[in-house]
Amino acid sequence: MNYEESLQNVSVLGAAGKMGSGIVLLTAAEMADLSLKPENKGKSYVLHAIDVSNEALSGLMRYLKTQVVKIAEKKAVMLRKVYADRKDLVENSDIIDQYVFDVLHVVKPTKLLESARESKIIFEAIKEDPDLKVSVYKKISDNNPVKPWFFTNTSSIPIGWLDEKAALEGRIIGYHFYNPPAVQKLVELIKSQHTLKEVEDFGMMYAKNLRKVIVPAHDVAGFIGNGHFMRDILYAAGEVEKYKKEYTFTEAVYLLNKISQDYLIRPMGIFQLVDYVGIDVCSLIMSVMKPYMKTENLQCAMLDQLLSLDVKGGQFPDGSQKDGILKYEKGKPIAVFDPASKQYIPIAGFQEKVDKKLGSMPVVRPWKTVVNNAGKEELLTAYFKGLKSMSSPGAELTKAYALRSREIGKKLVSDGVAFSEQDVNTVLLTGFFHAYGPINNYLN
Repeated sequence: MNYEESLQNVSVLGAAGKMGSGIVLLTAAEMADLSLKPENKGKSYVLHAIDVSNEALSGLMRYLKTQVVKIAEKKAVMLRKVYADRKDLVENSDIIDQYVFDVLHVVKPTKLLESARESKIIFEAIKEDPDLKVSVYKKISDNNPVKPWFFTNTSSIPIGWLDEKAALEGRIIGYHFYNPPAVQKLVELIKSQHTLKEVEDFGMMYAKNLRKVIVPAHDVAGFIGNGHFMRDILYAAGEVEKYKKEYTFTEAVYLLNKISQDYLIRPMGIFQLVDYVGIDVCSLIMSVMKPYMKTENLQCAMLDQLLSLDVKGGQFPDGSQKDGILKYEKGKPIAVFDPASKQYIPIAGFQEKVDKKLGSMPVVRPWKTVVNNAGKEELLTAYFKGLKSMSSPGAELTKAYALRSREIGKKLVSDGVAFSEQDVNTVLLTGFFHAYGPINNYLN
C-alpha cells in the first residue's frame, strides 16, 4: 500500500482537542489535495474525526471551516490551476468556497470509536494516560483487518512500552506534533526497537508534504522536548523555594518568570509556559517520566500544591489563556497566585521592588525583536558578553539559569535521549521558539 492509498481512510483520535484539531486540519487538507489530483478522480478519501463530545465536534467543524479558508486564500493561485476544468468557478471566492467544501467533505465527525476499524492510518492525540492509550489501541487493532499504523502524539510515553502492551508488533511510532500543529514546524519522531520501516517511511513522507521539520529522538520517556522542559520547570520551582527566604512566594515566581523570559530572551517565562501547556498536563508528564528516571526526582511539589487548590491553567476552546500560576489580562500576566491566601496578588504591587533588587543588567531587547532579526547572532553575542561581565543579582541568576539549561541539554545527549546536541538545539529553537539553542547559549 503506497502513501496515497494509506491516506484514503484515516482516523484521528481526540480530534476536537487542541492537538487533535490541528492534526485533523493538516491531514484533511493533505487528503483533499490528493483527491483533487486527476489520477485520483473517483477515489474516496475519508477522515474519521473521533471524539467523545458532539458539542466539541461541532466546535471542531467551525474551527476547520475558518482555518481552511485561510489555507485556501494562501494558495489561491495554485487552486485556480487545480480547478482549471471547472468553468463554474470564476472568482477567487468561488474557488476558495469549493476548496473549503472539498476539505470539509473529507471529514466525518463521530463519537464512535468503531469508525476507526477500517482506517489504515490512526493519528492519536488523546489524554497522556498510558493505560487509556493502550486500551484504545487494542480496541481498534483487534477489530481492524487492515492492521493499522498508529501515530501517537504522546510527548512522554515510551513507544516500545505502548507497542508491547497493545501487541501492535511494530505498527506504532511516536509522532509528536508541537502546539499548535497547524503553525508549529516541528515533529519529534520516535521509533521503538520494533517500529516497522514502512511506518517510519510514511511518517517521513507525510512530514515532508506538510513541510514539517523532523527531529528524531531515542525512545526514552519525555524525549527531547519534555526532557528539557520538565527539568526546566523543576529548576525554576526549586529556585522559587530557595528564594522564599528573601522574597514572598509571589515575588519569587515573578522573579523566575522574568529571568526566564526577559533576561534569557524567550517568548514566555517558565511559569507562563507551564500555564499555557496546563499545570495538570505538566504534572501528568512528570508522573509518566518518573518511573524511568531512577537517578533523579521528577516530582514538583509546587505544581502538586497548586493542583490541590484546583489551579490548573491551560486554554479555553478559543485558544485564550486560563488563569493558572499567573493571572492574565489580554494575554499578559498581571498577578501571581498565592497558595497561602488562595488569591492572586497583583504584580504591580511588588514589581518595582523586585526589579530594583535584581540590580543593573545589560540592555536587552524583547524576544520578538531578536528572534527574526537579521543581526541576531551579533545581538545575542553582545548581550551575553555584557551579561558575563556583570555580577548583579539579576545577572548571576540569569547566568545560572542559562548554564542549567545547557547542562540539561547536554545530559539529554549523554543519556541517549537525543542523537546530537544539534537536535536538542533544533527542538528548542523550532518547537519552543527560543532565540538560541540551550547548548549554544553564548556563555561559552
